[in-house]
Amino acid sequence: MLVLAVWFVVPFSVQAGVIGGDPSVVPGQWHVGDTPSYVDPAKPPIVFIHGFNSSSKTWWEENDMYQTAYENGYQTAFVDVHPDKNMWTNGPLLATKLREIYDHFGEKKLVVVAHSKGGIDTQNALVHQGAYPYVSNLITLSTPHHGSQLADLAYSNWTSWLSGILGSQNDAIYSLQTGYMKHYRTETDSHANVYRNPIYTFGGTSWGSFGSPLYFGGMYLNSHGQNDGAVTITSSRLPYATEVRIGEWDHLNIIKGSSTFALFKPYLTNVPAASFSAAGVSTSLDAEENIDDSSAIYRGGEFTNEATQTFTIEEGTKQINVDWLSDQKMDQVQLVSPSGKTYTKSVHSIDEGVFKGAHHHMFQLNAPEAGTWKVEAKHAKAAYFLNVNITSPLNSDVQLNTITPSSMEVVHTNNIQQIDANVKIKKNGKVIHKQQKKMNKKQKIAASLTEEGVHNITVDVKGKTKNGKPFERTIVKSVYVDGNGKVYK
Repeated sequence: MLVLAVWFVVPFSVQAGVIGGDPSVVPGQWHVGDTPSYVDPAKPPIVFIHGFNSSSKTWWEENDMYQTAYENGYQTAFVDVHPDKNMWTNGPLLATKLREIYDHFGEKKLVVVAHSKGGIDTQNALVHQGAYPYVSNLITLSTPHHGSQLADLAYSNWTSWLSGILGSQNDAIYSLQTGYMKHYRTETDSHANVYRNPIYTFGGTSWGSFGSPLYFGGMYLNSHGQNDGAVTITSSRLPYATEVRIGEWDHLNIIKGSSTFALFKPYLTNVPAASFSAAGVSTSLDAEENIDDSSAIYRGGEFTNEATQTFTIEEGTKQINVDWLSDQKMDQVQLVSPSGKTYTKSVHSIDEGVFKGAHHHMFQLNAPEAGTWKVEAKHAKAAYFLNVNITSPLNSDVQLNTITPSSMEVVHTNNIQQIDANVKIKKNGKVIHKQQKKMNKKQKIAASLTEEGVHNITVDVKGKTKNGKPFERTIVKSVYVDGNGKVYK
C-alpha cells in the first residue's frame, strides 16, 4: 500500500496509485508520497506542481505518475497552489513550500516536475523569490512560458459573456495572455537568478480527434503553430532551456507517468545546479509572434429561448469547423447552409482547457458552400461563443501588423480588394477604444494603448476578395504596455 502523508491535513492512503477519499484542497498544503523500500542517496526527491484549474490530485487520480515515481525508487511530494492565481501569488507560496520540503527530506536538493502554468509559478519561485538553493533541476511539461493565445481569447470582445459566467477571467488566465507574458519574460530572463537552475522542457502536438475536449483549443491555436490543445510548441520552449522532447501528447496525457517519466528520468539528479551562461542566447520570438493569420470568425453574447448568428464563407474554402460553445448543453443547435440545407447532428464535448466546463457543439464540413451560413440555437437561457475556424488560401492575406501606442496596421494582400475593419480595445473588461474604418490599402488605424497594463484587441474584418466575393474574419491579440509606454506584443 502506498501512503501519502498530507501536511496540515489528516493523512489518507493510496492503493495502486489511486487515492482513497477526497481531501479538501488547500493552497499551500503539500503531500508526501510513501517512502520506497530503499532510498538511494543519489536520487533526489521529486516535487510535482500542478497547473491552473487543477490540484495536486492530477498526479495520481487517473494518472500513473506517482506510482511510476515510487516504483522507480523516488521520494515524492505534491504541492497545492492557487489554481486561479498568477505567478506573483503562487511564486512566494511555492518558495516557502520548497524550503519546507527541502528541510523535510534532510536538505536534499529537489527536482521539480511542473505541468502547464505550474512551470511558470515554479520559475517565479526560483528566480524572483530566491528558492533556487533548494532545487537542482526544473522539468516543465507543456508550460506556456510565453503565454497562450487561448488566454487572449478569454479576454476578447466576443467571449466576455461566456468567460464571466465560467470564471475563465481570473488572475491565472489574465497572466497567461501573450502580451503580459512577453513583458514577464523580459523581467525574468534578465534576472541574475535565471541561470541557477537548469530547465528541461517538453511539448505536445496532439489535440485529439474532432469533438474531443481539447479539439477546440487545438483548432484555435493551429494558426499559431503545432500545439497540444492548450499550449503551442513555441510557447513551451525557452531559449536557455534544454528541450528534451516534442511528442504526440495532448495537454492532459503529457503528465502521465507512462508517457514522459522515462524521458525525464535522466534529469532527476541531485547534483548542485551548475551555472550556465546566457552568452549568445536570444530570447526573441518576434519572427513567429508577429504573424497573426486570420483563420476564424467569432461571435458571442447571451440569449433567452433562441438565438441566430450568421457568418460568411468565401469561395475556395476547403473546410470549416463550427463550434457553438456555451455554459450549458443546448436543447438544439443546427447549422444552415446558404442554400438552406440543415445540419442537426453536432458533436458534443465538455471543455478541459481555458473554458473548462463549457459545452462544445461542433460541426465539421469539407468544401462548404460559399455565402452566408446560419447557426440556430435553442435553450431557456445561455451565454455562448461562436467560433468558425476556416481552412482557406485566404487565411494569410489579412494580418494585424505593427502595433504602437497610437496606431496599428491591418495589412491585406493583393488577393483582397478592400476591407472594413471594426476595432475594439478592452482593458480591465471595459472597451476603452473603438473604431471602424474602410481600407483599400495598407493603412494605419488609431489605437489607444497609453495606460499601463494588458490591452486586448479584437478586430472584426469584412471585405471583398479580388474577385469581388465577400469574406470575413476576426483577429484577437493582447499587448502589454509598461509604465514608460513601451508596447510588448
